[in-house]
Amino acid sequence: MSKTKWVMDAAHSEIQFKIKHLMITNITGQFTKFEGTVETEGEDFATAKAHITADISSISTNNTQRDGHLQAEDFFDTKKSSSA
Repeated sequence: MSKTKWVMDAAHSEIQFKIKHLMITNITGQFTKFEGTVETEGEDFATAKAHITADISSISTNNTQRDGHLQAEDFFDTKKSSSA
């Protein structure tokens, strides 16, 4: 059985998330730098395997202060991650 591989097209794709904050409101954000692939064996997605990576320093919630906090040690610790 042949394998088929698709590569995400960043110009036509996006990675977004929504998180409930303090059970009151939702925070919506996205990663602006990412890449991904999907591989299948055969012609359907029954055997699909997705591989997606996002550059955590590209997180954007439309709030500079919050984005900085998410990149700090409390959450993603992008300084430590980028030096590893």
